[in-house]
Amino acid sequence: MNGGGGHGSALRSFLKQLAQFVVILATTLLGLVAVTFFIGRVVPIDPVIAIVGDRAPAHVYERVRTELGLDRPLIEQFVIYVKKAATGDFGNSVLTTNPVMTDIANVFPATLELATLGTLIGVIIGVPLGVLAAVKRGTLIDQFVRVLGLVGYSVPIFWLGLMGLLLFYAKLGWVAGPGRIDVTYSYLYTPVTGIVLLDTAMQGQWDAFWDAVSHVILPACLLGYFSLAYISRMTRSFMLNELAQEYVIAARVKGLSEARVIWRHALRNAAVPLITVIALSYANLLEGSVLTETVFAWPGLGQYITNSLQNADMNAVLGGTLVIGTVFVLLNLVSDLLYRLLDPRTR
Repeated sequence: MNGGGGHGSALRSFLKQLAQFVVILATTLLGLVAVTFFIGRVVPIDPVIAIVGDRAPAHVYERVRTELGLDRPLIEQFVIYVKKAATGDFGNSVLTTNPVMTDIANVFPATLELATLGTLIGVIIGVPLGVLAAVKRGTLIDQFVRVLGLVGYSVPIFWLGLMGLLLFYAKLGWVAGPGRIDVTYSYLYTPVTGIVLLDTAMQGQWDAFWDAVSHVILPACLLGYFSLAYISRMTRSFMLNELAQEYVIAARVKGLSEARVIWRHALRNAAVPLITVIALSYANLLEGSVLTETVFAWPGLGQYITNSLQNADMNAVLGGTLVIGTVFVLLNLVSDLLYRLLDPRTR
């Protein structure tokens, strides 16, 4: 009987947490939609003029304005926008005349590819550097890692991109220039996932694959450095906290090797909050790669939103902003769930 009651209590607790998660997600997304919508209505851009031009007759202007629903009260416009957004309908792009979600589905894999590689570089290099800085606290190694992170935070990312292109592309010729892949290789493979490295590798088009690597390596390393600066600093902070705990002292007293104490015990406990840091870093790269994509002419979501904003294509701007915000919220909530799963103290 007690076992059944325990299972029932655990099930109720899980359902309660799931319900809370759904409510928080729905509320956050609704708030995001509201902010996105009203910002789109406040900016001094007339979407009707963007469609018909500033020399269109008055009756054409009014007809398009009515078709867009802009003659209705603002609250009614918001309700209609929420209903359409819930089904993934953000209207059509003025630039491409395609549905906004179709455009986003075409360009988002490029941003996903770039942000994923940047995050991997940040984790693979940043975590060991943070651990090393914590273990060698106060030494030249620690100072080097801290300065490396400070530079990553302080120097504008677009300036680093321009300097990288000037040095490694224009001067040394070590990497390919702006763009995602040369036109010569773009017809050698069939886009399936939208991720060029994956598609070319799956189809055995290795010439196209290495050309894509040559294009992506510089912007990925640039974003990776930005991610590394954040991850290494937070890893160092978490590790310093763990190395000061009593269980670390007890492990050393028992005669465990220093490497095992650091990597098997201290880092394992520090990895719990570090997961949240990595998830937020990934989300920041997904939403913050606009300047990088602009500098490297990378055909991702950031460049799509920038071009749309420059051409007063508000449907595309609002749709892209909402998608990025949604991804950020979901990654944040998933990292919070993982934190609770990995750390029993938070349950």
